[in-house]
Amino acid sequence: MFSYSGGSLEVNGRQMNLKRLSEEPVVAVFENVLDDEECNAIIELSRGELKRSKVGTDKQEHAMRTSRGAFLDNHHSHVVSEVENRLCAIIGMPLSHAENLHILHYRPGEEYKAHMDSFTKPDVNNRIATMVVYLNNVEEGGETLFPKLGISIPPKRGTALYFEYFYNDPKINALTLHAGSPVISGEKWASTLWVRRQKFRT
Repeated sequence: MFSYSGGSLEVNGRQMNLKRLSEEPVVAVFENVLDDEECNAIIELSRGELKRSKVGTDKQEHAMRTSRGAFLDNHHSHVVSEVENRLCAIIGMPLSHAENLHILHYRPGEEYKAHMDSFTKPDVNNRIATMVVYLNNVEEGGETLFPKLGISIPPKRGTALYFEYFYNDPKINALTLHAGSPVISGEKWASTLWVRRQKFRT
């Protein structure tokens, strides 16, 4: 699925820089995935849609996740469609395997404690990879942390974080435990694309 080794790459006419932070599991950062105009457009599209974030397949509010979020489908705007297609092209998966683009907003003190993105129920069409695009620069805090890998990624507008967890060895998948650290000053906006093992949408 993910075949880039590092350096620069071009996807759909956009030049990006890539840095691999971990080989197995793959954790990588892409620069210049979205431009300022695209970041601003996605933020504005989501403002009126935001609701308290929930956790688990049963979708319950929980103190471990205190952000607000919203799913945007490609009917909201051509920008959403372009972004979704670009992210899937980077990952190397068809759009049909991706969930709708999810926008997250964190205010000071809000966070998402350490968690996995995959589901624990064995009978679901599970997630296998995540792409997070930071939509703004955060004054202080808001880093994405991988405590088992010793990796911390500060949010930077237009930069994307990618990681995958489809390995046969559950110990490798467990290394993708990650957290959104509390925002200390300012606010944090991010968009997330989760990819499923099998076709998810038409």
